[in-house]
Amino acid sequence: MSVPAASPGLHLPSLAAGLAIMLAGTADPRLLAAPPGRVDHMLAALLFWAMSAGFVRGVGFVPGHPAARRLLSGTVCAAALLLALLRVLFRS
Repeated sequence: MSVPAASPGLHLPSLAAGLAIMLAGTADPRLLAAPPGRVDHMLAALLFWAMSAGFVRGVGFVPGHPAARRLLSGTVCAAALLLALLRVLFRS
């Protein structure tokens, strides 16, 4: 008889990151724009990836497929946020 795996539960840092990105992007979409007012697609993609990973991991869901598990983990959420920050700081 197998014992079911324990549920991972909420991951508050990831959930907070997902919520913060969602609220900030909704409140002021200009945050996703480059200074001349053009959309920065790379920044938007990184932030949306971090938001998605934050929500998935934040609510305690861990995907069964290994690739999805890696792409939507709390670590990837933090990494995508870091890359988005670097994108903002060093854009030309």
